[in-house]
Amino acid sequence: MNTPHTLRTSAEQEAAAFPALLARAEHLAGAVLLGAHGRRRAGSGDDFWQYRPAQIGDSRRAVDHRRSAMGDTEFVREREWQIAQSVMLWLDQGASMRFASSDALPQKIDRARILALALAVLLNRGGERVGLTGTSLPPRAGRAQILSLAELFCQDDEADYAPPEHRAMIPHARAVFISDFMGDIDGVRTALTKAADRGVRGVLCHVLDPSEEAFPFSGRTIFQSMGGTLSHETLKANDLRDRYLARLAERKDELQSLCALTGWQYGVHHTDKSAQAGLLWLYAALDAKAVAA
Repeated sequence: MNTPHTLRTSAEQEAAAFPALLARAEHLAGAVLLGAHGRRRAGSGDDFWQYRPAQIGDSRRAVDHRRSAMGDTEFVREREWQIAQSVMLWLDQGASMRFASSDALPQKIDRARILALALAVLLNRGGERVGLTGTSLPPRAGRAQILSLAELFCQDDEADYAPPEHRAMIPHARAVFISDFMGDIDGVRTALTKAADRGVRGVLCHVLDPSEEAFPFSGRTIFQSMGGTLSHETLKANDLRDRYLARLAERKDELQSLCALTGWQYGVHHTDKSAQAGLLWLYAALDAKAVAA
């Protein structure tokens, strides 16, 4: 039973966590920010995109006379497409994400939080609307939205495995799911199917600890879920290695197939790699989906 003291302690821990997370995410975003986020194609906007030769059907008002005067060809000045896009994030905050195989490595949830919030910072700086899947925080722009995301990302889910939130998907928006995807695959399948039905395209970022790829266990070992609800003891852990690795490879194949079927992009990020590398991949993958849409 919660007492005023334990509630206060928990509240203080959460209050201390989200400013630190925000500072780290903004630092990471600043390290990889290459310029304002643009769709890098012609369209409605204020920024210059490129000159191109005039074509039949172009308005005479679109011709750039200064550039055209430099030669015998008439050129049109195009602007860059700058329509704000809604991007919805889902961050797995289940207990399985609180695993780290050593003190030298971050927990999966810690890395996932940094990646999700840093990506939100980058998108917000580029004028995009960012929020969460579901109804708790619809996509919006602005500093206040980033603060709200940081606060919500610091909350934990008590369940061992949290299924993706797929409610209130905005038609033709973009989405990013970040998880270890160790739970029931049916939840992921349902979420991506519903997203595809609404024209939502996005990215799955599969976050894994390096030990979950290598399975470096042998002899007597007790395997226990982070939430403590599941436990398995074996005297010959090395005998499980091949079966475990086969199951992991099968899960990756399932996720890749789901992404291929629904128009999403799949990638793996390991917690022993740099957060900057993970953020760069996410940023490029999301932008590639936007351009392809």
